[in-house]
Amino acid sequence: MLRLALKSLLNRRGTVLLTVFTIAISTALLVGVERLRGETRSSFASTLSGTDLIVGARAGTVQLLLYTVFRLGEPTANVSWETYRRIADSPMVAWTVPLSLGDSHRGYRVLGTSAEYFEHYRYGSRRQLEFSAGAPFDGVYEAVLGAEVARALSHRVGDELVVAHGIGRVSFAEHDDKPFRVVGILAATGTPVDRTVHVPLAGIEAIHLDWQSGTRMPGRAISAEEALQQDLTPRSITAFLVGMENRVQTFTLQRQVNEYRAEALSAILPGVALQQLWSLTGVAENALRIVAACVVVVGLLGMLTALLTTLNERRREMAILRSVGARPRTILGLMVLEATALAGAGLLLGLGLLYAILAALRELAATRFGLFLGMGPPSAPELLALAGILAGALLVGLVPALLAYRRSLSDGLTVRI
Repeated sequence: MLRLALKSLLNRRGTVLLTVFTIAISTALLVGVERLRGETRSSFASTLSGTDLIVGARAGTVQLLLYTVFRLGEPTANVSWETYRRIADSPMVAWTVPLSLGDSHRGYRVLGTSAEYFEHYRYGSRRQLEFSAGAPFDGVYEAVLGAEVARALSHRVGDELVVAHGIGRVSFAEHDDKPFRVVGILAATGTPVDRTVHVPLAGIEAIHLDWQSGTRMPGRAISAEEALQQDLTPRSITAFLVGMENRVQTFTLQRQVNEYRAEALSAILPGVALQQLWSLTGVAENALRIVAACVVVVGLLGMLTALLTTLNERRREMAILRSVGARPRTILGLMVLEATALAGAGLLLGLGLLYAILAALRELAATRFGLFLGMGPPSAPELLALAGILAGALLVGLVPALLAYRRSLSDGLTVRI
């Protein structure tokens, strides 16, 4: 029966190839969406890794995560420098990275931080930040750009940039008397780091020495050189990242921070907060799955149409098979076998097409979007999707098979004019 099915398919090779290609496209799309969804979720969950706690002014978990990691929104308040130093000096703390937000450069957020940021910040599977050009900042008026900032604004190492007060794309309150010089450009990470301008905390303090309440104080202008003679220790910061000496003590420090009496603070676990935020975006994830499933349904309907179209042309073929002793269940099995062969060929071709696309786009996705597309075997959800396509193909193949099964021998031999 297998040889008979193969010969029948080869006899209709044009229609068969189109049907197999349709199923292959559907398979590649469905499994590709599932893999992209999994990789995106994994990348999202690891936007920040290796950090045990994020500490900021009292706020909700997601809100604190949004403005510290994703540079979205505004903090409710700042953390005093004294409080930061007191927590940073705790024997339970291995390292800290201070963060100061509030300014921008042509629509991109400016982050004031320390050199420890480039040493301890991790993303993905604890991947360290790498430089595509230049090096970390060392002077007060030096800046390190994220990959997207440098690409979109055509900045290079050695260029000067002006920081503006506030986070608007257009600002009329610019710190143009104290420009920063680009000394480094980070490699793409696929995280908010790519859309950030990094400057020293001392630089943030320097540009605000002669400012108050968002405006420059008249008659009290301080030049860039004069600012370097001032004490540029920050009075407050937005938040800070914490790495523990022993991760077992994370919850102890978190409880101490949340119960801190001198200031209203919040300490959150980045991994838990990222999972909470991802759950809010589940609608888009399900929408992608629905679209991919609809494409698969269209592909299966195309296969059904092809089988039904050729069924009437094969009436004599079925009748001849019946006349030489083939039973109705043989006809049924033959049609189901053909549908299975079409689906199997489509699945294999679709997987091959998917892996070819992944291989072609893998480097681009990693360098441009920081998305690392795995080339491993299908995961459990992907295998489930493949099984669903195969089961759907079998159900679709039953429709013409049952029609052929019910047709009688006399109907097959009758000549209709």
